[in-house]
Amino acid sequence: MELKNYETVFILTPLLNETQMQETVEKFRQVLKENSADIIHEENWGLRKLAYPIQKKSTGFYHLIEFKAPGTVVDQLELAYRRDEKVVRFLTTVLDKHAVAYNERRRNGEFKQAKKEEVKA
Repeated sequence: MELKNYETVFILTPLLNETQMQETVEKFRQVLKENSADIIHEENWGLRKLAYPIQKKSTGFYHLIEFKAPGTVVDQLELAYRRDEKVVRFLTTVLDKHAVAYNERRRNGEFKQAKKEEVKA
């Protein structure tokens, strides 16, 4: 079975405290690990304003996970999202080779470096 690169972003309800948020994120990490996914990178974007109200909420906790896994994992992960009432929205996408390269460069800080050089110039 071929492994593909994926990126998933989910938004959790702003009514959670830090511990509840961490437990929920860990639950989704476990779903990935149980389905033999390899987590490449993870980012907690924190509490952000939503573009439009969802379920009468205007903010939410954003979290991104980049992983490599067989295609069947996405169904399991999204089922877990749908079953959890703390999840307001989620999106999982397949990354092509250009997106994988871009993410690597972003993680390595190449874009921040370029911005600093632009400011100096």
